[in-house]
Amino acid sequence: MISIILGSRSDLPEMEEAEKVLKDFGVKYELQVISAHRNPEKLRAYIKEVEEKNFEVIIAAAGMAAHLPGVIASQTILPVIGVPMKSELLGLDSLFSIAQMPRGIPVATMGIGKAGAVNAVLFAMEILSLKYPEYKEKMRKYRERMRNE
Repeated sequence: MISIILGSRSDLPEMEEAEKVLKDFGVKYELQVISAHRNPEKLRAYIKEVEEKNFEVIIAAAGMAAHLPGVIASQTILPVIGVPMKSELLGLDSLFSIAQMPRGIPVATMGIGKAGAVNAVLFAMEILSLKYPEYKEKMRKYRERMRNE
């Protein structure tokens, strides 16, 4: 199961395509909007809930300072995939904030915006396919469909 955490409601349109991919794959997921800056207590409680519910991967999307993925990664050992959102600086500020994590707190960092959101889902699927063979087959079919298009 995948948890998607957005730093702001304004990030929802960027994640729509990623949600479509999850639905196509039939993967269970949950989406929450929780700001690391505005509501750190709620975020901390939700991360504990994610671990208790046995989620296996967290996708965190944030713009501007984009601390959300790093804050999450500092509080769990689940794989965290960061998606930088477009911002005043075209998302470069977000990208650097997510990619430049201190040693020992890894965050897999995707590209900026919609393409990064879809790639985050696909990367999460690759992680899950190590445990669930049916996802591996779905990934193969997805890639084949992409080649044919």
